[in-house]
Amino acid sequence: MALAAKTPVTVITGFLGAGKTSLIRHMLENANGRKLALIINEFGDLGIDGDILKGCGDETCSEDDVVELTNGCICCTVADDFIPTLETLLDREDRPDHIVIETSGLALPKPLVKAFQWPEVRSRTTVDGVITVVDGPAVKSGLFAEDPELIKKQWEADPTLDHENPLEEVFGDQLACADMVIVSKSDMMEAAELEGVLNLINEEARTSVEAIPAIHGRLDPGIILGLDAAVEDDVDARPSCHDDEEEHEHDDFDTFTIGIDVASEPGAVIERIKQALTQEGVLRIKGALAIADKRARLIVQGVGERVEHYYDRPWAGDETQTGQLVIIGLQGFDRSAVEAILQD
Repeated sequence: MALAAKTPVTVITGFLGAGKTSLIRHMLENANGRKLALIINEFGDLGIDGDILKGCGDETCSEDDVVELTNGCICCTVADDFIPTLETLLDREDRPDHIVIETSGLALPKPLVKAFQWPEVRSRTTVDGVITVVDGPAVKSGLFAEDPELIKKQWEADPTLDHENPLEEVFGDQLACADMVIVSKSDMMEAAELEGVLNLINEEARTSVEAIPAIHGRLDPGIILGLDAAVEDDVDARPSCHDDEEEHEHDDFDTFTIGIDVASEPGAVIERIKQALTQEGVLRIKGALAIADKRARLIVQGVGERVEHYYDRPWAGDETQTGQLVIIGLQGFDRSAVEAILQD
């Protein structure tokens, strides 16, 4: 089948809180009539990102065009969840013009892209490109490596070395598979800091990849879609620290969901979330909250020292107006301490 007859697929990956959902939402709002379908993968059992995107209300991507996979990391459940979902989208009478996949922050893109080498998938789709979204201020603060140059030298000396740093491994794999790297939150850095981050990423990514700064995901979709990279043809040449493994595990991370009572006002809840984020091993907190006398949900996204929040849509008539948060952290973080803070 000719490449032009295949449905293009863009994989958007990136670490926790990097800005993937903001990028996709801007893409939907500026699709210029192109019909998009989304496959959203969540780490945890609460589909926050998919729910946010469903609330976008854009005619180029209706609620039926957003599919959520919450049964674990998409790169680990390819056969059971991802392939059937993809085939369902391709078999629709109103087949999408383009499919966008948002991986969880903990996913490795390479195992997912390798699934597009399967004959039944390869004949109908092509991976247009892998887009890695990077949290610029997090990279500036050294969140992903104590000494990036030392880690690089160790990898070069022994590619199978266990660096005992799951964050660095995930981040490195996402960069190594990228066709484009987008540095988000670039407005939160000074010019010299941004230049340093861009230089670091350009050194760590593949030689043909150049990092692009962005604010709130506001990039022309024409820059992201239509790369025609046919990634499935050269994915084996994109290195990963898990290349010698049959599969990888996510035992380095824990996640749980917690219910939050209706709050009288946002301030106190936001402060508790900020406090919970300071607990050792806590990586990210996200969810939807119910605020008294407010008809809309309050969406919360917290990572590191930053907590963003905004009202996204009115509560539906059949929805129970109560809050829920997903907490993601390194294995063994003190769940009871986090629960005590958030439910104070």
